[in-house]
Amino acid sequence: MRHNPSVSPLPQQTAIIVFLVFAFSYFLSTLIRAITATLSPTLTSEFGLNASDLGLLAGGYFLGFAATQLPLGKWLDCHGPKRVIFCLLAAAALGCVAFSMATSFSALLAARILCGVGVSSCLMAPLTGYRRWFEASTLLRANSWMLMTGSLGMVASTLPVQWLVPIFGWRLLFWGLAVLVIVSMGLIAWQVPHWQFSQSQEQHVAPTRSNYAEVWKHPYFRKMAPIGFFCYGGLVAMQTLWAGPWLVKVAGYSSLEAANGLFWINVAMLCTFWGWGLINPWLTRSGIHADRLIAGGLPFSFLLLALIITTGSALPMMSGVFWALYCMSCSFVSLAQPAVGVAFAPALAGRALSAYNLVIFAGVFVVQWGIGLAVDAFKVLGLTEIEAFQSAMAVFLVFSLLSYVYFLNAKSHNRTI
Repeated sequence: MRHNPSVSPLPQQTAIIVFLVFAFSYFLSTLIRAITATLSPTLTSEFGLNASDLGLLAGGYFLGFAATQLPLGKWLDCHGPKRVIFCLLAAAALGCVAFSMATSFSALLAARILCGVGVSSCLMAPLTGYRRWFEASTLLRANSWMLMTGSLGMVASTLPVQWLVPIFGWRLLFWGLAVLVIVSMGLIAWQVPHWQFSQSQEQHVAPTRSNYAEVWKHPYFRKMAPIGFFCYGGLVAMQTLWAGPWLVKVAGYSSLEAANGLFWINVAMLCTFWGWGLINPWLTRSGIHADRLIAGGLPFSFLLLALIITTGSALPMMSGVFWALYCMSCSFVSLAQPAVGVAFAPALAGRALSAYNLVIFAGVFVVQWGIGLAVDAFKVLGLTEIEAFQSAMAVFLVFSLLSYVYFLNAKSHNRTI
């Protein structure tokens, strides 16, 4: 028999401390996630990587991340965030150490996959806890500010990493990341509450339905899945990898200029999620639903991506600005994740959130590697490198538009937020 953890809001001071502890681990997870974009010129030179290798290396993180999402949901519902995230972060520390010691592409890839497994609960564990510990309006704010913290990690992966690599080298940086992950494990063990169960709130979930059937067949989940895969997954794929090579290969930036561009892209995303956190409680009180915001806001991202593709190298000074605006306009789709979580009962929240996270990060892996494969394929067909990048991005844009059309026309759920 499985039990439904009691729903009991935390005292405000405790809630703030728990949020900050979880935010620190999520900051590290996004720093580890995005660091390959800044290190791509260094790794390409040292290991002789081509575009598909680079896409696979960055995507390996998301492959490991996605592989844990289905069991992760059941672990979170059964054992709670504290125990699950603590155990998995140990794998992240090992992955950072392994990456720092790698001497071949296969070793780098294996270490990245292990890192992805290790940090796979750094957002889902907090969101599962918040679903039970916070009120609905606070849940939306916490979700947006967790994403803001993630953007801060991506900011840290750009210029700060670019400055530190010549001083310490990229291998020593990964040793430092391993130490910080261990520190975050200590903070979680110290400050995060244990999962509490109440006999009065026990809920039996039949074995035949204890996995993901109820989640996968839910019409609202299906409505949100394609935009999660292509639009949300594509946002992360661009932010954590392909925006950097585009700035270098297409816009003609130097490595330092590209790192500077990525820095400001991630600062823009940090400010965007901070803003979402401020206005989400008001949106909830006003009855403005996530579906409505996504439907109205996401088309701007398609227009901006089309602008990025068509301008190519013609407006290099504006390329970083266009990428920042693209990422900011994609942030509307981030509302889908908490919307999916609230569409399910608390007993299924961990599985619903993890299943949707699987969709997103499977999309990240496919888009990251797929664009690399497409760039190499278009070059084989005789296109220049710039034309190959533009063509690959155009293919991605088409799939994103198709997912949006499906979202507009799919059957919805009778509850949205």
